[in-house]
Amino acid sequence: MTGHLSRIAVVLDHPKDVVNIGGVIRVMKNFGLSDLRLVNPDEFDAYRLEGIAHRTRDLIESAGTFESLDDAIADATFVVGTTARSRTAGRTFSTAGDLAPTIASRTVDGTVAILFGREDRGLTNEDLDRCHAVSIIPTDPEYSSLNLAQAALVMAYEVFLAIDGGEMEMPKGRRATRPPTSGELEETFSAIADGLAAIDFYKARKPEAVMRTLRTIISRAEPDLREARLLAAVGFEIGNYLRRNELPRADAGDAGTPPHVEGQES
Repeated sequence: MTGHLSRIAVVLDHPKDVVNIGGVIRVMKNFGLSDLRLVNPDEFDAYRLEGIAHRTRDLIESAGTFESLDDAIADATFVVGTTARSRTAGRTFSTAGDLAPTIASRTVDGTVAILFGREDRGLTNEDLDRCHAVSIIPTDPEYSSLNLAQAALVMAYEVFLAIDGGEMEMPKGRRATRPPTSGELEETFSAIADGLAAIDFYKARKPEAVMRTLRTIISRAEPDLREARLLAAVGFEIGNYLRRNELPRADAGDAGTPPHVEGQES
């Protein structure tokens, strides 16, 4: 689906500040968007833009400038406008997250244009009339203003997830291992139960009830093998500590040999 990102055009209508344009370019680079269209920008300085958004020369050089919004969106088969607030009764508004799947599906048919208005006044109602859908980014009503680049970031992020993010493999923890087998988990529970018995933890508690609760907690956490072995080592080490320090165990059992835990000093 990555190629579908190239069918999304980010359109800035009459942007005032080159810094904001640079912020949008950086956002686009972050999320694989490459089609930037500027409608009568007050300023467009390629040198300054590259200083604001490093390593984006390709995007800056390919950016298109247009005399009118109609020209900028003429080839789009689906147009999404953005606004800070609902200003017109009868218009349908959606959040960026709600619209993202629709935007993703519409890229199959052709170019999807996402419009952002001038920093000080946004898109006009006439501009929004040209849109097939309108997106609002909900914010605290006492401080609802979003910077142009911030608004672009939210939209780009949601669209990226809808188009490409679902196919990305999330990074795993450095020590992540496979899930433990049922037998390995039982070894963990047995070691914990033995360790608790060694320090007379149960006392008036029923061992079965305690272990059932611990089983529920540990199972809900879905530990990997290393984590399960670490938990087992805790249980074994209780008994081993008592033995090393010649302290009496509450039971007469043997703490046994703890399992190897990756990364733990032997």
